[in-house]
Amino acid sequence: MAQIPKPSGGRGDVPPPPVPTTVLRIRSLLPSLAPAEQRVAQRVVDDPERAAASSITQLAKDCATSEATVIRFCRTIDFSGYRELRLALATEAGQARGARGDTTELASDINPDDTLVTVVQKIAYTDARAVEETGAAMDVEVLRAVIDAMSNARRVDVYGVGASAFVGADLQQKLHRIGLTSFAWSDAHVMLTSAALLDESDVAIGISHSGTTIDTVQALTEAGRRGARTVAITNFPRSPIGFADHVLTTAARETMFRSGATASRLAQLTVVDCLFVGLAQIRYTDSRTALETTYEAVRGLRLSDDRRRRRNEASAARNTPAGNDD
Repeated sequence: MAQIPKPSGGRGDVPPPPVPTTVLRIRSLLPSLAPAEQRVAQRVVDDPERAAASSITQLAKDCATSEATVIRFCRTIDFSGYRELRLALATEAGQARGARGDTTELASDINPDDTLVTVVQKIAYTDARAVEETGAAMDVEVLRAVIDAMSNARRVDVYGVGASAFVGADLQQKLHRIGLTSFAWSDAHVMLTSAALLDESDVAIGISHSGTTIDTVQALTEAGRRGARTVAITNFPRSPIGFADHVLTTAARETMFRSGATASRLAQLTVVDCLFVGLAQIRYTDSRTALETTYEAVRGLRLSDDRRRRRNEASAARNTPAGNDD
């Protein structure tokens, strides 16, 4: 049985990714916090540098809460107290400034009066950060366990609604191309009937940015009840979908103008690509054969070099203005 190789510790190994930042960790835990703690968390996430510079009294006042709540919040996110949290925030802010320069404006939400140039810059920055932070937050051992389970599964069913459905379809298509039996479902009824037919030899994957999408949670619950290995891909590991056997965490910040699942979609696709490449790696011979076979199957649907050249020449001729006769 093929398994993903573990790091050997040799000198040529790629260095491990950075530990997820404090802000990233707080953001992923936001929905699971008590209301008063959520206000503290949101203030820290929105402006970590200001939080690092504030006293506990000032932060409590800004959040309309008590110092005791701030201390309780710190302990909830695994800090001994506010002093340790401030130190972590200040250190990470300094590291970020040194690595990226001043990106405060780009990290802010898109405003109605932003120019199109600024909109492009903000989207590019946020999307790139989502991919980078998802990689930093990835638990490689969990990823390894999921890949091993998928490699040995009779079938893999993927559940997702809305934008997550498109991500699920992408995963299903990738698995299909390397010879794994897989299905992607987005209709609530079909998701449940699919889940009801799974057993211990199957893997079910639920994709939900919020982790609270009822259809996806119910389907994954049913799949688990039938004995399937369950996997969640979500931004919030303590959300309702976090009951899954394995949770792969994304890191994306969706705000008002980004509610169309822009950065979250790219973060989810990053996880999908990691799963796909990991599977192709441990099933290299079979995957390569399947990819070559499927490529040949659709080769005739692509324009040949000669046809592309003729189309380009014809298009250029149509767009060239006629010369003036003297």
